[in-house]
Amino acid sequence: MESLPQIYARLVADGALTPDPAQEAVLPEFERIRAALAEPVKRGLFRKAPEPPKGLYLWGGVGRGKSMLMDMFVDALTVPVRRVHFHAFMQEIHTGMHEARKSGIEDALAPVAKQVISEVKVLAFDEMQITDITDAMIVGRLFEALFKAGVVVVTTSNRVPDDLYKNGLNRQLFLPFIDLIKQTLVVHELVSPHDYRQDRIAGSPVYFTPVGPEARREIDSIWADLTKGHQEQLILTVKGRQLVLERFHNGMARVPFYDLCGRMLGPGDYLTLAENVRVLILEDIPRLSRQNFNEAKRFVTLIDALYEAKVKLIASAAAVPEMLYVEGEGTFEFERTASRLREMQDANWGLEG
Repeated sequence: MESLPQIYARLVADGALTPDPAQEAVLPEFERIRAALAEPVKRGLFRKAPEPPKGLYLWGGVGRGKSMLMDMFVDALTVPVRRVHFHAFMQEIHTGMHEARKSGIEDALAPVAKQVISEVKVLAFDEMQITDITDAMIVGRLFEALFKAGVVVVTTSNRVPDDLYKNGLNRQLFLPFIDLIKQTLVVHELVSPHDYRQDRIAGSPVYFTPVGPEARREIDSIWADLTKGHQEQLILTVKGRQLVLERFHNGMARVPFYDLCGRMLGPGDYLTLAENVRVLILEDIPRLSRQNFNEAKRFVTLIDALYEAKVKLIASAAAVPEMLYVEGEGTFEFERTASRLREMQDANWGLEG
């Protein structure tokens, strides 16, 4: 069985990866976990189960290769593992707890945690962040149960543990979880000068017009390059309702215009989207006018949220920004949106993470 440093060296030799000292520096941590989990378990009546290895909390800016390293680690494991976006996982936990409560169970978290523990030996999370008060209130108890059962947690994040749920409501109740993370996981910062995600986009157009087969081919190519064929569903909860992103991977989402602007969504939805997505591919933006005024208003609100959050936008549209909305109420106000769309096309926009 190849070690993680050996796998990395082979991929570099094959030209699939560019050597990066910051990435190489974290490989021993991944290998430590892989090797410990690969050790055969000695069975016997009085043998005590071996202590599980410490997990890993890998944090750093976007595009530094955290998810690529996680992919490599997960593929090398020989034990049951689940790779999942942290927000999607917490959504599943909430759903499971809701079902447990309907059965009259007093501690709704207990059966949900038990189910997770029965299925995996390793949980590999993408992008741990806590922005929701309900997540903050249950995540400590959940992780205590996972760690007690010997589940190994490996997670990536854009934030150092001390910045999780920063300025959140009742944050003092969340602080023990931060201490638990620092006690149970090795915290490692991935300090790389390279933003590989930005490098893949840099120099390439990010706004394609008109809408049609050529624009679709360009965006298909960008999406394939950014995701390497991986995508999953992400469900965001906003004030009790769900915003579903059908195509999501590692902070990147690909969404048709009407899925975001043709539905009755508002500022809260778009702000939540901007908190969870670092690159948004928005497809098939139509010409806007008094005939689709509501869609136009939502589009303006969406662009404002993306702009303020410095989300990288890749789009296909029926016209250049200045010609998207040329008649009807609000044309003057749309000039600001057109200006922002132009600014967001700059190669240096967003992704400074």
